[in-house]
Amino acid sequence: MLTVSTRTLNILATFVWYVGGIVLLLKGGSLLVEAHSLKPEQNWLWLAAVAGPIIGGLKAKFLFSKSCQKNLARISALDQPKIWQLFRPGFFAILVVMILAGATLSRLAHNNYVFLIGVAIIDLGIAIALLGSSYVFWKQKAVVK
Repeated sequence: MLTVSTRTLNILATFVWYVGGIVLLLKGGSLLVEAHSLKPEQNWLWLAAVAGPIIGGLKAKFLFSKSCQKNLARISALDQPKIWQLFRPGFFAILVVMILAGATLSRLAHNNYVFLIGVAIIDLGIAIALLGSSYVFWKQKAVVK
């Protein structure tokens, strides 16, 4: 029941990875726009615009790319892949916690310049880590197998 090909799981995992990265990139950008509207004379948003991608690049290289590789290896080892096996169950739990934490932090940051900058750095860092590590999906030809 609901058995799919490993290629389908790889495509879904890639899709989730990209959607997460794009959503966080947009969210981080909107937080920077809000911070700028609060204090246009301040230049701290440039720190976020630089620090977030640098942190994200490091995460992509040393953490997220390994996670992608492990997930693709796990998917390819499945005998009869089911649609819900695109990630491990623990990943889904962590994903829910991260989404709730991110939404809460964003809500709390409104109208607080420093908090907006901090949350933007986090969002941009994770976005760049997701998008930057996505090369693993293409390098391993996960979506064309």
